[in-house]
Amino acid sequence: MAIAAVAAVSVIRGLSKGYGGKRGRKAAARARARRPSETEAIKPVPIDRSHGDPELAALRQAARITDWPTVEEILRPVRDRDDFERLTFLIGNIEDLGGDFLLKLPNQLPSDPLALTVAGARHSAWAWEARTGYRASQVSEEQFKVFHDRLRVAEEYLYTAVELDPANAAPWYTLCVTSRGLEHGADVTRRRFEAGIKRAPGHVGLHRQMLQQLCAKWGGSHEAMHAFATKVFDAAPPGSGLGELVAQAHLEHWLDLEQGPDDVYIRDAAVVQDLRRAADASVFHPAFAPTSSPYTALNTFAMAFWLADDKDSAGRLFERIADHATKAPWRYRGDPERVFAVARQDCVKKRKK
Repeated sequence: MAIAAVAAVSVIRGLSKGYGGKRGRKAAARARARRPSETEAIKPVPIDRSHGDPELAALRQAARITDWPTVEEILRPVRDRDDFERLTFLIGNIEDLGGDFLLKLPNQLPSDPLALTVAGARHSAWAWEARTGYRASQVSEEQFKVFHDRLRVAEEYLYTAVELDPANAAPWYTLCVTSRGLEHGADVTRRRFEAGIKRAPGHVGLHRQMLQQLCAKWGGSHEAMHAFATKVFDAAPPGSGLGELVAQAHLEHWLDLEQGPDDVYIRDAAVVQDLRRAADASVFHPAFAPTSSPYTALNTFAMAFWLADDKDSAGRLFERIADHATKAPWRYRGDPERVFAVARQDCVKKRKK
C-alpha cells in the first residue's frame, strides 16, 4: 500500500467510532495529533440527501417550502401501489427537515393517515434530535424527558394512522424506531416488526430496525443480531436488498469492540467470506434493484469491505456509488464526508494499480 494510503487509513482509524464517550475523545485526540497533510488534501464528499433520486429531490424541496399538495402528490401514488419500501424511504428522507410544517400536519389533516404517518416520522426524528447521538450516560435528564415526550406524540399519530389505514406498513416502520427509543423492549419491537412485514414481507427498512433492536448497544447480543441477519438473508431471494443486514451486523459488532480487537474481528477470514457471500447474493447480483435506493446497501457493504481490507470488493462498490455517499454507516468512523472520501481514494486507487 502507498505511504499516503497508509497515512489516510491511520487517520481514519483515529477518528471516533461511536457516539461520544472516553474511546471517542481519545481517538479524536490521537487523530488531531497524527493527521498528515496527505489526508487533509482529500476533499470531503458531501452527503447526498437526495440519493441521486429526482423524485426525492422534488419531495424535499416541496417540504422545505411547506407545500403539502406537492408532498402528497408524490407520496400518495407510492402508497396506492403498496410500495412501502419506497414510501418509508421517501418519508425518512424528509423527516430531518426542521420547522413546524411537518409537525403541525395533524392539526390541519387529523383524519389523513398519510399526513399522520409523515408527522409521526418527523416527531420521531425530532425526538432523536433532542436526545442527540451520545451514549445514554452523556444525555441529561431534561433531554431524556423531551426525547420521550416527543416519541409518545409520534406514537399517538402513528397508531391513529394504523387505525385509519390498516394495510399500510409505513407507520409500523417508525413505530419500531419509537419502540427502541422508549425502551419498550425487544418483544414489543418484534410485534411491531411482524405487523409491518405482514404487510410488506421484504421491507429492508423494517428488518434494519429489528436488527438495531437486537444489537448489544440496545440490550441485545451479537449472537442474536447475527442469527437474525443470517436467517433473514438465507430466506431471501437472489438479488434481495436483505443481504445488507449481514454487512450491517458485522459493522455493529465491529463498532462494539475496542480499537485493536475491532480490526481483528472485521478482517477475520470467516467474516470476509460472510460479507462476500451476502454481497454476491445482493448488491453484486444482477437482480439487485431496490425501489427505494441502492445507495444505502452499497455504502454499507463498501465500508464493511474497506474495514475488512478487501479493497477490491470495496472499490467495485465505490465505482457504483460515485458521489452518492450516505451518512450511515460512515459516521461510525467520524465525519462521514471525510471518511467516505478517504476510504474511496484508498480503495479505488488500489484497483487502478
